[in-house]
Amino acid sequence: MKYVLVTGAYGGMGRATVKRLVSLGFGVFALDRKVEEPEPGVIPVAADVTDAESVRKAAEVVRHTTDELFALVHQAGIYRLDSLVEMSEESFEKVFRVNLFGVFLVNRIFFPFLRRGSRLVITTSELAPLLPLPFTGIYAVSKSALDRYAYALRMELQLLGISVSVLRPGAVRTEMLGDSTAQLEKFCESTSLYHCNAARFRRIVDRVETKNVPPERIAEKIGRILGQKHPAFACSVNRNPLLLLLNALPVRLQLWVIRMVLREK
Repeated sequence: MKYVLVTGAYGGMGRATVKRLVSLGFGVFALDRKVEEPEPGVIPVAADVTDAESVRKAAEVVRHTTDELFALVHQAGIYRLDSLVEMSEESFEKVFRVNLFGVFLVNRIFFPFLRRGSRLVITTSELAPLLPLPFTGIYAVSKSALDRYAYALRMELQLLGISVSVLRPGAVRTEMLGDSTAQLEKFCESTSLYHCNAARFRRIVDRVETKNVPPERIAEKIGRILGQKHPAFACSVNRNPLLLLLNALPVRLQLWVIRMVLREK
């Protein structure tokens, strides 16, 4: 049996991915901070991806079953919406520790389990290759950094016969989607600098996020990536055409559009 480790395994996309991979015949190590009871084909592994000792203990749990993994699938991540000049130092650091450092840590500690032909799939965001938007900057920057990290890792690991791919999903129907709405509401109430701008931004986000897809779409995509002999580096699901159109404009024009759309009346 081939084994796959999935981080963020008990979130919306993680659960769907675990279920899909089990249906494809993989044995799955479901890693998350809070786990549930074992299921057929699923071995829960409790760990905090930002804590090295916790991840090392997780590796020992995996080693009790196997010393070889066919794939690492990274879906652990957090969303943060805030002003870059108003957010706390703790919030800024936490976003990078979970979204970037956690992926690095899991890859480094679990690397001895990988073999020639193994796969890494790293979930970034549709925002990763785009210029950041107001108030989503911290999330977009962390995912952009993760996307660049993944590309550099692909450059290196191709020399060892290991494939690295990024999955760039748009809005997905999970708890994180609801969390983004709650954070936007909180930001609109708490910001002292952008109250009117944030209210207009919220109306735009509400319209954009109605065009979401179920997490099973993400799981299906990951299953296809793992089944391909030579998977592409970047794979996208549910990209927003308005974001793509905005990003196609010259930077000066992008800045003007944002000023016009979010300006105070």
